[in-house]
Amino acid sequence: MITLQGRTVAFLVAPEGTEQVELTRPWQAVEEAGGTPRLLSTESGEIQAFHHLDRGDRFPVDAVVGDETVDDYDALVLPGGVANPDLLRTDPEAVAFVRGFFAAGKPVAAICHGPWTLIEADVVRGRTMTSWPSLRTDLGNAGADWVDRELVVCEGGNSVLITSRKPDDLDAFDDALVTHFARQAPAEHSTARH
Repeated sequence: MITLQGRTVAFLVAPEGTEQVELTRPWQAVEEAGGTPRLLSTESGEIQAFHHLDRGDRFPVDAVVGDETVDDYDALVLPGGVANPDLLRTDPEAVAFVRGFFAAGKPVAAICHGPWTLIEADVVRGRTMTSWPSLRTDLGNAGADWVDRELVVCEGGNSVLITSRKPDDLDAFDDALVTHFARQAPAEHSTARH
């Protein structure tokens, strides 16, 4: 059985606009594999998730992204929702945090509109990936090779990049992120609060 025991996974979202199922399903997959998920946002308090355009549940933020370091985490998940990554990509600390995972060679998983933040971090050039179809041109213009598939695991580059298109792809997305996050050695000097 694949285990994420000893691994801490950052889920980075904006205060509003996250597609709820793209947060809750991967979060549950990380927990079920024995990992520790932590919710990071650009503001403290709670985030407001959505079911497409309808308000969903609120979730407590574990930490503000500007107060955290990539060294405290073993992997990163970027859920979708249209407004969520659009807000994240305007926050310099969030963008720097995302870029840091690639610089450190740590795995990243992004679904739906999540790759918008990756474009802003300038980490998609030369990578094969997928997304919600409306991001195809944006990703192509940023140097990515966009494909229309349920799941793309790109190991070209110094870190694994896992991408999927939409909530219907979550089974494959969750399986892939658990498998690849498990290959990342746990952070030795993690100071993340559990």
